[in-house]
Amino acid sequence: MVFSSPSFLFFFLPILLLLYFLSPKKIRNYILLIFSLVFYFFGEKNYTLLLIFSCFINYIFGLLISKKQNKKYLVLGLIVNILILFYFKYFNFFINTFNNIFNLNINFIKVILPLGISFFTFQNISYLIDVYRKDTEAQKNFFLYSTYITLFPQLVAGPIVRYKDINNELKNRKESFELFCEGVKRFIIGLSKKILIADILYGMCISINNSNMSVLSYILVALMYTFQIYYDFSGYSDMAIGLGKMFGFNFKENFDYPLISSSITEFWRRWHMSLSSFFRDYVYIPLGGNRVSNFKCIRNILVVWCLTGLWHGADWNFILWGFYFFVILIIEKYFLKKYLKTGVLSHIYTFILIVISFVIFNITDLNELLLFFKGIIGINTKLINFESIYYLKNSIIILLISIIGMGPFIKDKIKILKGKISKLGDIIEIVYYSFIFILSISAVISSSFNPFIYFRF
Repeated sequence: MVFSSPSFLFFFLPILLLLYFLSPKKIRNYILLIFSLVFYFFGEKNYTLLLIFSCFINYIFGLLISKKQNKKYLVLGLIVNILILFYFKYFNFFINTFNNIFNLNINFIKVILPLGISFFTFQNISYLIDVYRKDTEAQKNFFLYSTYITLFPQLVAGPIVRYKDINNELKNRKESFELFCEGVKRFIIGLSKKILIADILYGMCISINNSNMSVLSYILVALMYTFQIYYDFSGYSDMAIGLGKMFGFNFKENFDYPLISSSITEFWRRWHMSLSSFFRDYVYIPLGGNRVSNFKCIRNILVVWCLTGLWHGADWNFILWGFYFFVILIIEKYFLKKYLKTGVLSHIYTFILIVISFVIFNITDLNELLLFFKGIIGINTKLINFESIYYLKNSIIILLISIIGMGPFIKDKIKILKGKISKLGDIIEIVYYSFIFILSISAVISSSFNPFIYFRF
């Protein structure tokens, strides 16, 4: 079940909202827990018990760490979580790698990747470390802890929500009409990003890739890849944050208009912020951060980006993707920092590097990746052909919409109108959200199923 599916929009969410707000406050967390498990079960029938086991084992480790304050329980808890993640996500990748390197023939185990395992594993890890550091108290109620881990808005594709950030809201949150309305608006924005932009770009990418490619075609696909990933993933985060607000939770932001960054360093302060802050707080800083020698600092950044690449997937393109960003960030840190100031050239430089990165991110086969880059620079490829002109004409509107949505242009204009002419601004805002909601719902009803990109992580 996905947020943009008819079953979620017309059945699951309305029934949950009705039961939730008609119920006494003391049982609302149990309702959320039950519905969250149902939500996960519909998407991942085979591994719902694994999710419950993960909640239970980390709940026990949290109590042991809190009571004993012994590092061995933290280490053991981290090992258990990492081994579970390794087995389901990386086991076959490493077996295949060993077979290729050493010319072996070790048999594969058919392992299906559980939905959202990277996200709920990292939430468990952050909880155990925070309890050990005494940044938060261990949760003594198993059902409350399970509600935190399984909370359906962020369960399968983030953002990575830390226990210490919503601990108080788990126990004493205050739902309000204003917060609910804010959540609805945020959900509509996310839904429109997914349905009206990301899914359309996905369909166009497939069409262009199946045509006779030219340099222009490769450029169009590269741009569409980038916009598709941004609007798909940021759209999911918007919906997750919006749903959280409907139920009284305030999840931290996960995106801050990253495509308008003026450096790759700034880009990673704005893109998937919950993952970036996780690696900063639990890997980079414990290794010494930048308060060490240049050699060790470079080592720390390399470790973080190897892990970031691997976290996204068990394929060599993700490792290459992580290393790509490692190299750029090192160059920026030691050589380009003073030159990368806010300006047109800095934005162009950054956007080009982002586009290249998401070509690497999208194409898992390294041979296909090499062919793509050969094509985009014109090796054995025509500059322009009839098909590329046709697709450029057909995609110009969606690309312009994607470019406008890179920054807070529409949001700022509505805010200005509300500030100058309050009533008119309110009317325009209502019309705007109603219009894009109706368009999105119409597209949901008429379109085929297209899961979120980050479900595979």
